[in-house]
Amino acid sequence: MVRKSYTPEQIINKLRQAEVLLSQGATIGEASRKIGVTEQTYYRWRKEYGGLRLEQAKKLKSLEKENSRLKKLVADISLDNAILKEVTRGNY
Repeated sequence: MVRKSYTPEQIINKLRQAEVLLSQGATIGEASRKIGVTEQTYYRWRKEYGGLRLEQAKKLKSLEKENSRLKKLVADISLDNAILKEVTRGNY
């Protein structure tokens, strides 16, 4: 099964489509099938993106990307620091 990757804009548009379908009386299963995702994906998207506007979703994704980059930098610096401490103690 091929896994598709959607942009935040596409996800928010699909959630809006699902809300329209739900307001017209469709069940969650029917609405999720019509927008082309599983119910589990629909619930996950609703939990993460529910109530967000497009610009908020873009900002959220950019902040998550920056956060992961900064975590990697901190991990690298911590490792370098630990190595330097061991070298100064002579335990190598």
